[in-house]
This record gives sequence, C-alpha cells and structure tokens, in this order.
Amino acid sequence: MDLADTSSRLGVPLADVERVHRLAADLPSAPLPDKARAPELLERLAVRPDDAAEIMEGWPDPGSPLWTPELRWLLDRTIALVRADLGGYGWLVPGPELPRDRGPAWRHLYVYAYLALVGVVLDYHRDHGVPEQVSWTTLADLGRNLAIDRRMNREGWPVMQAWLTLHVRGAIYELGRLQFHRGDGAINLHIPESGPLTPEAVAASLDEARTFFPRHFPDEHYTSFTCGSWLLDPQLREYLPEDSNIVRFQSMFELEPYKEPEGLDADVEVMRFVFRTLSTPLDRLPRRTALQRAVIDHLKAGRHWQWRTGNFPI
Repeated sequence: MDLADTSSRLGVPLADVERVHRLAADLPSAPLPDKARAPELLERLAVRPDDAAEIMEGWPDPGSPLWTPELRWLLDRTIALVRADLGGYGWLVPGPELPRDRGPAWRHLYVYAYLALVGVVLDYHRDHGVPEQVSWTTLADLGRNLAIDRRMNREGWPVMQAWLTLHVRGAIYELGRLQFHRGDGAINLHIPESGPLTPEAVAASLDEARTFFPRHFPDEHYTSFTCGSWLLDPQLREYLPEDSNIVRFQSMFELEPYKEPEGLDADVEVMRFVFRTLSTPLDRLPRRTALQRAVIDHLKAGRHWQWRTGNFPI
C-alpha cells in the first residue's frame, strides 16, 4: 500500500501511518461483534443512547460508503496493534488522531476497535479467573468516557483513546471506587468519575485490590500503590479543609520530589477533570464547590497546579 497516499486521504501525518504500519505489520486482527447484538453490548458497556445511536449509524458494514479503504485499513491494523500487546500494561497510542467532524465512522473508529477487542480481553480475564462482574464493570469505562467526551464538546477523546487501550489489554481493573493499573512492582491508582472519594470507599477498594492481584496475577509481585495526579498537589491544602475527601486521600501518600512532567500540563489536566472543558474562560466557569473555587482562584492569581506522584506500601 502507498502509505503517503493513505496519510493524505486520512488527513493525518505520514509518521503516524508509518507507525501503525510498522507496529501492526501482518499481525492478526479481530472481528467486530455481530451488528445485531451490538446494541445489547453497548448497553452493557454503559454507552448512552445518544452515543450508541452514533456508533450504530457509522457501523463498518461491508460496502458502507462511510468506510473508505484507508479507513478500513486503519481500523483493521489498529485492532491488530492493540491485540498484539494483550497482557501489556504500558501506555499505548492506538493510532493517529482523526478529523472527527467527518462523520461517525471517523469519530468512532477507536470505539469500533475497542468493541472488536472486548471478546479477546474477556478470554484473557477468564484465563486469569477474573470474575465476570469485574470484567464488565471495568470495560464499562467506555460508556463513561464517551459521555465525558460529549460533555467536553469532543475535546476529550485524543487522551481517552489511548487510555482505553488499557482496558482491552487486561491492564486495568475497576474494583469499587478506584481503578487499579498493573505496573512494574507497583499498582497505579486511577480515580474514575463515579461518586465521592470517601475514605471508607477508598479503603474498601484498596482492600479488594490487595486480595485481587495475588489471586489473579500470582506471578506478579507488587510492593506499593502509586498515583500520579493533580489531586496530590499539596497546594490544594491552601484551599480545602483538612477533613475534605481530597486532603484525606492525599494524606495516604508519600510524595516524590516535584519534577516538571514531560508533555503534561497540570493546569490543563485540572480543567479537564474538574470542569470537563479546555476552552471555557475562567470567568464563565461554575464556582459551586470548594474545589471549583480553588482551581479558579489559583489560576486567576497567576499560579499553576502541579502533577505530583506519590506512593504507599500495599
């Protein structure tokens, strides 16, 4: 195939197409689920009706005029690329950011890749004895992220498409309030948008993880929980009371010395997670909670948030 022509037709950099071609090579892909059962699957993955309707509208049926040869190639090779790293837990960019305003096929290509890999990762979970409820709760993060992306007026997906490869490679598991991401000697904590971060909910989630990983991944040995997040920024203590859930969550961790993260802007991440917007002016943001007021006042004062990393023993 002509990679330069494919790049031009997709409207993405040639280097991105070359990367997919190199990493996927001639590795096996995986078929999408039968279209007739797709609505049931989307519901099980907590996909909202409006997002599900778009996904069904753009479904890659044979002969569909929405799916050009280069788009079909990218879908097939993206599935192969992600499938090849089944069981891996590093961050993985599945493919280039597409011009999503070109229609549902373009907007949801990486959703179709996710759907094709659900059966693959469920088999992986079964091989490790992971309970079915944990599997489906974990994989339902798809619907949560699609809903967030819609709230963000489509500003959120470029980050989320890489994030969601963790789920279909068996790298991450949602156990109660927190998500737990396998790593090198440490289990990374992630905090989904799923209710208050109470000490009781966090403690129960951690206890579940302490049992889960030795049982289902006995060959992997973990000594600590770790987390990288703006939620661990000590500057939040200037604004929040000591008994707030965030401050109590922070108090669990021993922070590493601050180091400016490469390729990550903590101010942007705070806006993404607290307000679900990257473009609304500060004066137009809501000030309903202590956290919202803290974020706005801090940035208005010309100060910046920090992305901090901390850990504590399992």
